[in-house]
Amino acid sequence: MLKIIFGEVENAVYHPPTYFDNRYEDQWITDPLSVAMIKDIDKSDVVSTHLIQSPVLGPISTKEISGGVKTLILMAFDKSGRIFNASSCGDNCAKWIIEIGKKKDLTINLHHVMDFHSVPIFDAVMLNSDVTIHSYGEYLEEALKIKER
Repeated sequence: MLKIIFGEVENAVYHPPTYFDNRYEDQWITDPLSVAMIKDIDKSDVVSTHLIQSPVLGPISTKEISGGVKTLILMAFDKSGRIFNASSCGDNCAKWIIEIGKKKDLTINLHHVMDFHSVPIFDAVMLNSDVTIHSYGEYLEEALKIKER
C-alpha cells in the first residue's frame, strides 16, 4: 500500500540520488522492473549492471542515470525501511511509484503536490490526515488541504 506524507520527515532521505550512489546493489539494476523504469524514464537500455546505453549521452555508468530513476529503484529494492523524498522525482515517475506501492508497503515523502493524473484510480493513505484516497481526484483534494495547513 502506498502511503504519502507531506513536509519534513525525521530520518527521511532528502536526496535519494546520493544515497543510491553509495548503497545500490548490482542485482537491482538488471531486475526487470529497473530495466523497464530506466527504459521508460531515461529512454535508456540496461546493458549490464554497470553499463547503461543512453540515446543522448551514449554509454554511461549506473551512477549517471537520472535522480528520478535512482529514487524509484531505491523505493522498489532498498530494505532499510527508509522513507525517500519522492519530490526528487519528476511527475513522469508517478505511475511507477503507484506500481511499486501496489507490490509492497511503500511510504514516500513529498514536498510538492505530485501529478498522479496518469493513473486516475489508485489507493493510498495520506499520513498527514490519515485519510485513504482511491483516485487522483481524491488525492488532489486531500493534498491541497494538507498543503494549506
